Amino acid sequence: MINPEKSTREAFVDVIPRMGEVYPDLWVVDADSGSLTGASSFADNFPDRYCNTGIAEQQQALLSSGLALSGKRVVAVSQASFLVSRSYDQIRNSIAIPGLPVTFIATHAGVSCGEEGAVTQMLEDLALMRALPNFKVLAPADYWSARHLIEASIGNDDPVYIRLGRMPLPLVYSGSDADFSPGGGRMLVEGTGVTICACGIMVHEALKAAEILSQQDLSAEVIDCYSVQPLPSQVILASVRRTGCCVVAEEHVSRGGLGEAVAALITRNYPVPVKFVSVEDRFGQSGRTEELREYYGLTGNQVVSSAVQAWTMRRR
Repeated sequence: MINPEKSTREAFVDVIPRMGEVYPDLWVVDADSGSLTGASSFADNFPDRYCNTGIAEQQQALLSSGLALSGKRVVAVSQASFLVSRSYDQIRNSIAIPGLPVTFIATHAGVSCGEEGAVTQMLEDLALMRALPNFKVLAPADYWSARHLIEASIGNDDPVYIRLGRMPLPLVYSGSDADFSPGGGRMLVEGTGVTICACGIMVHEALKAAEILSQQDLSAEVIDCYSVQPLPSQVILASVRRTGCCVVAEEHVSRGGLGEAVAALITRNYPVPVKFVSVEDRFGQSGRTEELREYYGLTGNQVVSSAVQAWTMRRR
């Protein structure tokens, strides 16, 4: 059977109407991006609980805060580049500091918006959002993990940021595989030679790399670190104690994202060599998504190369 491909953004489109039925107090606040993000699927079913602030993410964050303070469950949705960069001050002051239960759905993250260039290619969002106390930051790898994490987050009492992309991806999980929560992670492949931590689209590249490495007699352990903040710390530390080295792969700049989070965890608890597969100190640029992934080295081959380097430096 052919494994179908679906984007993580599609998970939001499909699940948000059902969440409106499950939670009569759920509101969706959109920033004039409903047709792109999928918020229109909620608006069609629950127009009285849908607000469109227009192209005004600052107002979106403030309205979400006000609704949450009045006891509503709130989902705020927009493209990642606009949701984070335009309203960071309002998110910090009106939602993070009071710790309000607002779920931010950030679509079109990473290099998803390839041809649209640097302005819309958000490669710094994980760093910005995980720096906020009280925030949970999630980067699912496929349709089903995204769907389950959205469901769990809407039922949560803390602010949450969920990073979604528009690129179709193979399925890693199934509909019945529903054990996903902030702070969790999944061991996808067991091994003893090198730990590979990945999130988002790079989970698929990590799985490709593990298969290649196994043919080279290097046993890789692959962890889906879908929870960037808080990290699945015990899973990661148990793995690096077995392998003695680590590679972190993410569709994000190397500063402040999953890589630095994992490196800080390992440094404090069990220092081992850590290599990053990420975008090095630059903004995005215009190009097809597949071309940009190759250009920035966000590929399984780069994970393989980094894993071999980490293995030669491993803690023995």
